[in-house]
Amino acid sequence: MVAEAVLGAVTDREADPAIEPIVFRWHEAEIAAIAPVTPHVKSVRLRCGLAEAYRAGQHVDVRLTAEDGYQAQRSYSIASAQDGSGTLELMIEGLPDGEVSGWFSHCAEVGDRVELRGPIGGSFSWDGPDGGPLLLGGGGSGVVPLLAMLRRRAQNWRAIPAALIYSARTRAEAIAVAELERLAETDPNFSLHLATTREPGGKRIDAPLVADALARIGAPGKVFLCGSNRFVAAASDLILAQGVAPGLIRTERFGA
Repeated sequence: MVAEAVLGAVTDREADPAIEPIVFRWHEAEIAAIAPVTPHVKSVRLRCGLAEAYRAGQHVDVRLTAEDGYQAQRSYSIASAQDGSGTLELMIEGLPDGEVSGWFSHCAEVGDRVELRGPIGGSFSWDGPDGGPLLLGGGGSGVVPLLAMLRRRAQNWRAIPAALIYSARTRAEAIAVAELERLAETDPNFSLHLATTREPGGKRIDAPLVADALARIGAPGKVFLCGSNRFVAAASDLILAQGVAPGLIRTERFGA
């Protein structure tokens, strides 16, 4: 996940499709479903050939092309785990000046086509055989790739302990919070630690919250953090202060 950028006249490497790695190719995708997730985030289901060729935590580039040939692209984390449906899910936050996110927020319809490239991201990905326990930390929309990991875990790997530290401005803006709370209620090996920063009585993540998450899972085998630079830096410091080895932590950051 990276900060949104508008790219005009994007040029791609000329290569023989027969030998070019799949990650560098653009693939056509069709919008299969669109649904609101929060007041500012939409779930977009895309039917495409990449739907069964990615790991939880990875992301794709999305490219739009206007009738006059103008192009814009943006990177989005995949929210879904592979499920055999032939689709993958993105959760796209509408940004005030975002050409790509603005199109998805206000113009996109089921049946529209876009282009995807990926999957992208090697070390920031997880599957059940990679093991755990899992300590996950997401700030705002940074929870999306972690949601994919939890969905993958829920398919076949519920015995692996997992805890999610999630910082959102308000509960209404917390992505998939109802799904996460249901998982916490029904899965004894998963715990959710939600911090809301702009609600009465809310707070940012702190040492007691991190200590509680670690107490629920024991010593983590994998740590994944995703969010703004500020969130990732704060979460990393708090986790390191609890004695977690730096080499276990994988991060993705967005923003300036």
